[in-house]
Amino acid sequence: MDMKHAVAGLSALAHEGRLTVFRMLVQAGPAGIAAGEIARRLDVPPNTLSANLNILSNAGLINSHRQGRSIIYSATFATMTDLLAFLMQDCCGGSPEICASLEDVVLRSRCNADVSA
Repeated sequence: MDMKHAVAGLSALAHEGRLTVFRMLVQAGPAGIAAGEIARRLDVPPNTLSANLNILSNAGLINSHRQGRSIIYSATFATMTDLLAFLMQDCCGGSPEICASLEDVVLRSRCNADVSA
């Protein structure tokens, strides 16, 4: 991942509403969640949700597909993994024990990345 894409992803996540939506989609896994269900769970107006989903989509963090009359959104786990890898790429300055706890977190969460790969 290059700096431009990392900044876009981090910028998209640097908002409470968008971060909440993204985390919800990560928890939902590859099956995703319909836009209407996201709005209902978060109690947000459709236009606000639409704007947030558009920003996350433009950053490559989520994708969507139509299922009947619904639009289903899901996290793009490959992009999330790339963003996390970018953040940790130069971690530790040659002292891996500094990042050991971060590595544990990443390893525990690999199940989601592996499912959509």
